[in-house]
Amino acid sequence: MHSSKFSLVLSLTLFSILSACDSKPTELPPPNIVWITSEDNSKHYMDLFDDHGTQTPNIEKLADHGIRFTHAFSNAAVCSAARSTLISGSYGPRLGTHYHRKLEKVPMPEGQEMFPYYLKQAGYHTTNNSKEDYNIFKSDSVWDESSKKATWKSRKPNQPFFHVFNIGTTHEGKLHFTEEDMKAGTKTNPDSTFIFPNHPQTELFKYTNALYLDKIKQMDAEVGQVVDELKKEGLLENTFIFYFGDHGGVLPGSKGYLYESGLHVPLVVYIPSKYEDSINLEPNTSSDAFVSFVDFGPTVLNLAGATIPEGIDGKPFLGKDVTKKDLANKNESFSYADRFDEKYDMVRALRKGKYKYIRNYQAFNFDGLMNEYRYKQPGYREWKNLYEAGELNAIQAQFFEPKPVEALYDLEVDPYETNNLANKEGYANTLLEMRENLNSRIKNMPDLSFYPEFYLIENAFENPTQFGQIHKTDIQNYIDIANLSLGNFNSVKSKIETSLKSSDPWIRYWALITCSNFGKEAVALKDQIKTMSTTDNQAINRVRAAEFLGLIGAESPIKVMTDALYNTEDSSEALLILNSMTLMKMCKLKYAFDIDRSRLKNNMLSIKLIKIRVDYLSS
Repeated sequence: MHSSKFSLVLSLTLFSILSACDSKPTELPPPNIVWITSEDNSKHYMDLFDDHGTQTPNIEKLADHGIRFTHAFSNAAVCSAARSTLISGSYGPRLGTHYHRKLEKVPMPEGQEMFPYYLKQAGYHTTNNSKEDYNIFKSDSVWDESSKKATWKSRKPNQPFFHVFNIGTTHEGKLHFTEEDMKAGTKTNPDSTFIFPNHPQTELFKYTNALYLDKIKQMDAEVGQVVDELKKEGLLENTFIFYFGDHGGVLPGSKGYLYESGLHVPLVVYIPSKYEDSINLEPNTSSDAFVSFVDFGPTVLNLAGATIPEGIDGKPFLGKDVTKKDLANKNESFSYADRFDEKYDMVRALRKGKYKYIRNYQAFNFDGLMNEYRYKQPGYREWKNLYEAGELNAIQAQFFEPKPVEALYDLEVDPYETNNLANKEGYANTLLEMRENLNSRIKNMPDLSFYPEFYLIENAFENPTQFGQIHKTDIQNYIDIANLSLGNFNSVKSKIETSLKSSDPWIRYWALITCSNFGKEAVALKDQIKTMSTTDNQAINRVRAAEFLGLIGAESPIKVMTDALYNTEDSSEALLILNSMTLMKMCKLKYAFDIDRSRLKNNMLSIKLIKIRVDYLSS
């Protein structure tokens, strides 16, 4: 009897074990995913991320049940370039999507779509409310709806959804205030605000900071409204919520610039309770992993169980097969800045751990170069006026001075990037490592910006990525010429001279820019460049030659530049010429231009960005 009972118990036990082995865990349905983006705010204005920020209780509640990412970055510091990166999952200089505002749209690489397309293929309902601002031709297969009325509520019963909600409350336009606005005051006490060390420590900047902190609080309340709506519908336990800034900003010298204030964004990801086991991070914690906008689309696809297309640059940072070790190894972010409205520059940056490396390819293009929309902000105007009056200290004045060709910062001790370590003792190895890392990235990409934008529009924009691959060796050669700026002038002089005589116009182009980076150090090449200013068969090279001569005070650039402007029939080439003219007006020698508008071809003044430049030069 005892034996029979024992056998029965053993059999039942074995059956239970085998049944447990055979049974599969309950498979969760695909989660909903919501992005809430706020415009133009870096992490510096929220105390969830920065000691000098204000409280954001609604975003903090999301963090209580989610992950706070302390190193999240936009790859571009301005809207359309940043959003094009988000929607494509790829770097703008490879795709040709990195100029703001777009003069021409480009296609996605062959065989690739904007990432919401792959969500739709996986059965998702995709909606966007409502900003797009992509520099890419949009396929009709991306959004089920994209408008100010778009909502997840239009989906089919039980259909998972991806929804984007954009908040414009913190946009830079909100800081285009008047003296009357200032008299009304702010909720935040201006005397309690922290002013960046590179900014003038004035009452106007105190007010500007206080006003912006008020806007951050208002934005936070709007985030709360979206979350409350999801909660009312019982969706929170099934919905991942990403809150992030769409790039940095918006006080002077942040939006549009590759400083941390232009790139380092707040990011919180709310983890729904049902899906906690699918994330290798615990809720109510922070992660120091470096995550960039190129990674956001792949991460959404990974969480949704959708296909991640081959050929994109980003990698998922949450979901299936993403381990804590993977996140611990993510410690780099790459960024880029090119044309910003009518203002041209070319800057690349690499953040690795605590170090930041910035490469200014046209270092003579100082940060404070006239940019009409920026200077609508009273803070910009005051900053410039104080510089011209000689009332700024050396750190505050840097914004209006030629930049170093390369800069290295230790952000742990210098978070506002005021002390360039590039030539300091003890940093040579770090500098070389960062320089080589960045060079490897842009050469292998390859980075299309080593051609002027007008040339890309004419020759590459039907298929930019294919053009880049076909011309990869040429681009690498242009990068090598540009990098002559990093050497001692006497050691690279012969290479520059040879490059100035090249049959390739873009070798000559970068050799001329290199001379302008050296400035008066390159005066020995003055006569050769003077000849080029009237004989080079590329108008933009004649302009670049005149630019060098003008910067060193050897010869007025006015006639060469205005003749080139009058003769071009290409509006995008005209815009680049006008940038050089603006630099000449604002540089130390302050050349004055008198533009005959009747001589401009093809009704160019109908193009807003060109009219802005011509109006400024005529003022």
